[in-house]
Formats: sequence, C-alpha cells, structure tokens
Amino acid sequence: MALTPLIILVGFAAFLGIAGIRILQEYERGVIFRFGRYAGVKEAGIRWIIPMVDRMVRVSLREIVMDVPPQEVITRDNVSVKVNAVIYFRVLHPEKAVIQVENYLYGTSQLSQTTLRSVCGQAELDELLAERESINRQLQEIIDLQTEPWGVKVRAVELKQIDLPNDMQRAMAKQAEAEREKRSKIIHAEGESQAAERLREAAAVLSREPASLQLRYLQTLSEIATEHSSSIVFPIPIDLLKPFYEMSASQAAAPEGEDQS
Repeated sequence: MALTPLIILVGFAAFLGIAGIRILQEYERGVIFRFGRYAGVKEAGIRWIIPMVDRMVRVSLREIVMDVPPQEVITRDNVSVKVNAVIYFRVLHPEKAVIQVENYLYGTSQLSQTTLRSVCGQAELDELLAERESINRQLQEIIDLQTEPWGVKVRAVELKQIDLPNDMQRAMAKQAEAEREKRSKIIHAEGESQAAERLREAAAVLSREPASLQLRYLQTLSEIATEHSSSIVFPIPIDLLKPFYEMSASQAAAPEGEDQS
C-alpha cells in the first residue's frame, strides 16, 4: 500500500514526459507561450514543453507561393481591366508572425490585393503591358515594407495576366495592323528611294560612255531573244547603226576611187 503513491507519482511524471514531447521538422519553428506570455522559439528536432503550462504554435519557414485573385482595376487612362498576380514570400521571424498579426497568410493576401489595385490604377494601360518589370518591382517594395512588422519577407511579386475588354482588344488589334502597314509602306518607300538612287548613278555612268549605252541595248535584246519566243518591236537609236553606215559608205567609195585611177 505504501508503494501506491509512488507508483502514481511515477506514472504522472511519465505521462508529463511523454505528453510534453514535440517533434519539429527542419522547416518548422515552434513559438512557445507560457501562461499566455511569449517564452521563446524552439528549433527543429525533438523538443519538450511543459504540458498544460506551455502552448506551442508551429510556424513554417518555407517559401509560400500565393495567387492574388483577379482584381478589377481602372487604369489612369480610364481603361477597365482585370489583373491577377502571384506573390512569393516567407516567414523570417516566427514570433512576429504569431504575435503581431492574427493570420499572416490572410493579412498578406489582403494587402497584396489592395496594393495591386492601387499600383495598377496609377499606371496607364501601355505601361501595364510594356513595363511589367517596373510594376512588379514597385509591388514587391510596397508589400515587403508593409509586411515587415509581421516578420514576413516578400521576395517577388509577378503580374500573371491582364484581361482586356473585347472592344479594347479589337481596337489594339486594329492599331497593331495599322502600325504594321505603316512600317511596310516606309520600308517600300525606302526601297524605291534606294532603287532610284542606283538608277541615277547608272544613268550618270551611261551618259559619260555612249558605247556602254549601245552595249546595254544589245544585251537587253539578247536577253529578250533567249527568254521569249514572241516577236518584239524594240526601238533602236540611229546612233547604234551609224558605224555600219560609215563602214558601208567607205567600202562603196573605195571601188569608185579605183575606177577613176
């Protein structure tokens, strides 16, 4: 009978020893509250707390990837769009994430939504489409500054998708088509200008050398004769035949001179 209290005491001590064991993963930290007051942070491994005295709150230190739901935004140039994003963050100070805010996940999500509407509403549509890196950096800086008291570090914020109204999509398609047509006409005009410049240079060379002009006529005739089987009337300048006339006249004058002799 004398051993009964001792057995009860040993059993109670064993129960406290087993009930107070906690196992924390490598990516977890345990925030300890003793009688409601902050008592420290437990590292990863096998840890023991005082049952019915200590309370441990587990906090994950892994990076969290959170989708920011699509937000209705009116840009600075009065265009209504839907914008969603993704935010990458992690807890650096577990005690702040538990003590300073009721739910740091919910708080970070709500803060991301309001900041997304605010920043995108200050930009024009062209800036949202063309300067995403600048918008992402601005979002990250603002959200990181606001979540710092909670022990949360925001690593990056990325705009995922910008949904435009159908009429705006059609207007942008027409604008892009007009821009492509404009570039095409400019390129065509530049090509015509360069071709005209080359023709002017060629004409200047041919004007200095009449024989080259006659050779060019003959070359053109040769190309047409080999490539086409139809009859072609091609104007030939008299100057081209002048050498033949002179040769014929000289040959006719030669016999007359011999007869007179």
